[in-house]
Amino acid sequence: MHAPVETRHIVIGGTGIVGGYIVEQLVKAGQRPIVMSRSPQARSGIDVVQGDLANPCALKLPPCEKIFCTVEVGLLADALPWLATPHLKRVVAFTSTSIVTKIQSEIPEERELLQRLADGERRLIAACEQRGIGWTILRPTIIYAEGRDGNISRLAQLIERFGVLPLMGQGNGLRQPVHAQDLAIGAVAAANSPAAANKTYALPGGETISYREMVGRIFDALHRPRRVVSAPPIVWRVAFALAKPFFPQANVAMGNRMAKDMVFDISPAVADFGWKPRGFRPCFDAVKNC
Repeated sequence: MHAPVETRHIVIGGTGIVGGYIVEQLVKAGQRPIVMSRSPQARSGIDVVQGDLANPCALKLPPCEKIFCTVEVGLLADALPWLATPHLKRVVAFTSTSIVTKIQSEIPEERELLQRLADGERRLIAACEQRGIGWTILRPTIIYAEGRDGNISRLAQLIERFGVLPLMGQGNGLRQPVHAQDLAIGAVAAANSPAAANKTYALPGGETISYREMVGRIFDALHRPRRVVSAPPIVWRVAFALAKPFFPQANVAMGNRMAKDMVFDISPAVADFGWKPRGFRPCFDAVKNC
């Protein structure tokens, strides 16, 4: 008799914010995950395999049961023929709810990126189904992790620097910020749930609040008085130009969206894998004390 083949879980993008939390969750569960990285690393409790999805024929990965991917989904779709083995049972990949809310963006670069993500989703689904591999696609809303993300933490930097934050109009559009750690917990739960196989989920945070209130709570987390100023478009654009160094990937369309609701239904993820994200109460105290 042949000895059973040991199968592992692979995290692609395990050095990023969400991927790092996925690795943490797997280690807490008593596993020793494999992290694929383009550069050599040494980390306790895991194994690091150097490789690049853009060059999949050079990948040398051991048999794996589940793949978690937080990098661009199209890369995974193209590399799957080199990653798929008879042992691979589930692929969990992250994209974004922006595929729904911004795919018709007036910004060409943004529109192109989101169309590429949507196409990557379709190609990954086709590649998995062709090989009989279960797939789950997770689309988060605004991701944050205090001091580490490019969304909430960047706004916190602006508040720390200027003490005030202008909004274009009243900022009444609804938002559902989601913590990166909750996304990792959800990803592992989805990978373990038969009900979540071959489905796409929006993963909003546990609370729906206005853009203005979201910003106000960042002031609260920094122990600063709420100084949120409603500005007409021309004033906001000047303020945006000053803040551009803090948001190199931002664009002027951000102002128009402050009045737009970007809300998603939490119930499918709750029903299928117990999605239970926290409310939006960021805390920057530990970050500031580092």
